[in-house]
Amino acid sequence: MTTLQRTENCIKKLNRMNAALSHQEGDQVPISDFFWTSFVDRWRKEKGLAADVDIYRYYDLDWITITPNMDPHIKSFQIISESGDDVILKTGFEATIRRKQGVQMPYYEEFETDTIEKMEAFQFDDPWDDRRFFSAGDNQLAGIGDVISRNTPAWVQTVASYYPDLPVYGNVCEAHEYLWRIVGTENALEWMALYPDELGVFLKRLGHFLVELTKAQIKAADGMLAGMVIWGDVAYRKGMLFSPVFWREHFKPITAEIIRVCHESKIPVIYHGCGNASSLYDDFIEIGLDSYNPLEAKSGLDVVDIRRQYGHKMGFCGNIDVMTWADAPLPELEAQVMRKLNAAKGGGYIVQSDHSIPSNCSAERYEFVLNLVRERGKYPLNLGKYDIPDLM
Repeated sequence: MTTLQRTENCIKKLNRMNAALSHQEGDQVPISDFFWTSFVDRWRKEKGLAADVDIYRYYDLDWITITPNMDPHIKSFQIISESGDDVILKTGFEATIRRKQGVQMPYYEEFETDTIEKMEAFQFDDPWDDRRFFSAGDNQLAGIGDVISRNTPAWVQTVASYYPDLPVYGNVCEAHEYLWRIVGTENALEWMALYPDELGVFLKRLGHFLVELTKAQIKAADGMLAGMVIWGDVAYRKGMLFSPVFWREHFKPITAEIIRVCHESKIPVIYHGCGNASSLYDDFIEIGLDSYNPLEAKSGLDVVDIRRQYGHKMGFCGNIDVMTWADAPLPELEAQVMRKLNAAKGGGYIVQSDHSIPSNCSAERYEFVLNLVRERGKYPLNLGKYDIPDLM
């Protein structure tokens, strides 16, 4: 096990997170978030901070997740073309991606694995390969988002750097999140209907890879992980991207096994799935998920209503509307946050945005919510006029 020691403050945050995920009231409601790089750049500028100031440490947030190299093929990015801020490259997913300055997300131009035959022939590098955890290098999930990051530091090194100060969560994709990055969304959805048997065989191989990657990550961390995030978008604003029946047959067993492996190592799991996947909440409860994130408000989700429906069968993380956070009058923003703190009664709720903090949110408005939660989110909760008496 690691010889590093958590600070007393970190232990308080760890206890706070574990209490929330165990549906107990700790000292206060936990708060953290995911941040777009463009927000962090704006935040540093508005605060007059140096370019290397870390937002998680600056605000002493309650948890952070660090991404290892999950690429199916461990390799450096292949730069196809580069013109100013317009870059086209190929990754270890064998996907050709265009990243253009000023555009929030990268554009996937081409997927090499574009036929059933190529999918069936697709091979994965060893999920236990030490380079995934102990070597610097390029990888798609940690390196391509709203910016391109090359030669990402070794995962274990980054985990160790945060370990004394913050509860660190690892992360892994579920099978649909991983599948579309190999074959593309259109192919993934079409093949579910046209080639369900062939796709099912591939998903079993893919599932084995992801489960082993989870085991390898836990072992590489050597006791430093406080939890695990599973990334898995299977829904959009109005509901599921595909049939829940197909999900239950092919994707649910893989997710269940990842959760089982984590729980075997005493590691709680937060599942991050955008859109409205509420039709699967009972399934997630059945397989022992600790908390669901991010509960997008624009998908019609409200954590207070969800808590009322599901009680403390599963925890929830998120649901503070980023559009309200960025633009609404402060009294309206305060009312939303205070109302949603009702979901933290008895534990089971972590305050976070309903996706990630965007660049149209100012540093001042971000701090408004952070300070509000820290002041009014102390247990026992006293929510005043925002209290909902029948929600326990």
